[in-house]
Amino acid sequence: MNLSPRIILFAPLASNLLTITYHLFIQPHKTTHYSTHSLQTLQNPIITNICNSLRKGENWETLTKKFKSFHFTTPIIQEILLHLKEPNDAKNALNFFHWSAKNSNTRHGFFIYCIIIHILAKSKLVRHANALIESALRTENVFVVLDSLIGSYKLVDSCPFVFDLFVQCCAKLRMIDKFLDICNLLEENGFMLSVISYNTMLHVVQKSEKTCMVWGLYEYMIEKRIYPNEMTTRIMISALCKEGRLQRFLDVVEKSHGKRSRPGVVVNTCLIYGMIEEGRIEDGLRLMKRMLQKNMILNNISCSLVVLAKVKTRDLESAWGVYDEMLRRGFEGNALVYDSFIGAYCEEKLIDEAIKLMDEMECLNMKPFGQTFDHLIKVCSEVGRLEESLKFCDTMIGNGVLPSCLSFNKLVSKLCENGNAKSADQLLTRIMDKGFVPDQSIYTNLITGYANVGDVEGALKLYYEMQYRSISPNASIFDSLIIALCQRGRLKEADEFLSVMISQSLTPSTHVYKKLIASHLEKGDETRARQLYRQRRTEIDDIQ
Repeated sequence: MNLSPRIILFAPLASNLLTITYHLFIQPHKTTHYSTHSLQTLQNPIITNICNSLRKGENWETLTKKFKSFHFTTPIIQEILLHLKEPNDAKNALNFFHWSAKNSNTRHGFFIYCIIIHILAKSKLVRHANALIESALRTENVFVVLDSLIGSYKLVDSCPFVFDLFVQCCAKLRMIDKFLDICNLLEENGFMLSVISYNTMLHVVQKSEKTCMVWGLYEYMIEKRIYPNEMTTRIMISALCKEGRLQRFLDVVEKSHGKRSRPGVVVNTCLIYGMIEEGRIEDGLRLMKRMLQKNMILNNISCSLVVLAKVKTRDLESAWGVYDEMLRRGFEGNALVYDSFIGAYCEEKLIDEAIKLMDEMECLNMKPFGQTFDHLIKVCSEVGRLEESLKFCDTMIGNGVLPSCLSFNKLVSKLCENGNAKSADQLLTRIMDKGFVPDQSIYTNLITGYANVGDVEGALKLYYEMQYRSISPNASIFDSLIIALCQRGRLKEADEFLSVMISQSLTPSTHVYKKLIASHLEKGDETRARQLYRQRRTEIDDIQ
């Protein structure tokens, strides 16, 4: 297939795109631009004859014999296709399209492809339409194809279904990054896609490595009043599972509403919650209002999300006002509201106020989220209130919830700073037995903590545990181990760790070299000390 000359587009959605490509695709083929010639061809009996021959079902050999002396120009091919644009003639149009491509001296231009695609889509000849759309998409820029389809729409008296087919072909070809731009361009031209097309796009995105993009597409869909069906909800629940957030938002809905709710409510709560967390508060609340009108989200959950929005804007007074109004209307306080306030107080280091709210939750038999405990563990650790931090950690574990790596690392860091690396290590063992997976930062703090109190064996045990778990040590870990080994006079092991460190492209600190050199000199090994000195000088020269 010889489509139009390639066009490189730097701004696919530019409003003048159709104008840019007009002289290549549209203008030469529009009936109005062939006014004189079109009037002649309309009166030309050849058009009537070939249409009648096609309707009689004459084969290609017969058509070739009858019309071999006639030169089919692009305007004439266009006129014939437009004579065959109605559904009862669609197969005849397709037959002529392929026959003329085989027998014409020049291959079909891009605009002719758009005309036949419209005819096929209008007649629900989906397989044939899809084949031609895919062929065009593999050869041309997606927005050139779409603009030309839009430009030829009225000429064929087409139907919006053609754009559903177009989008579904784009999905098949995994044009994920183009989906929102395609939807925008269609909407600007007055075309809305069906929920089936949105489901197709959502499914492809959800299955890809760009699962997070599914929420932007889902938001756009609702914003344009294309409301989800059961299949949409199923796809979005799969996205939540893939992201590891399903249980989190099942808990949010259950603790806000007091019981389990429909899957669609879980999905919509997640969407609005995410928009508020991203700081897109006005957009989130506007979309939530629309959801409320369509019964897509529950009243008590929406009130809780309004409180969250007020808290996010640091307007705690207004947030409490919304909460009081919520209670006056008969709604009960819930864990989401309390979590919002506790998180805000912790950020402001108003720890006593946050703990007071936590005590209120306990009195109301309200089960906090894991993240609520994380807020308190983190802030209590930061200000040195380690007993309270440990207490919240114990309560959290007793509730069957594990701390986040971030909050637990804060606790471990402070315990190690206070010389309690062993206590921190024992706590880590306890939560690992329940499924906690430590990260590099936690191991770094523990190994440094053990090294600082001279417990080399404790530090080495954790180093080998890291290797077993395929967690790569960082420079700080090697520095701590080497210095601790030097302090214990275990220079051979210290040198071995230095070699391993360098082999992993990690740069030892100046303090490490000074400690190694001093330790070797203390042992009387001047040769090794000089070697280390030269090695350090070489590294400095390489850096400079």
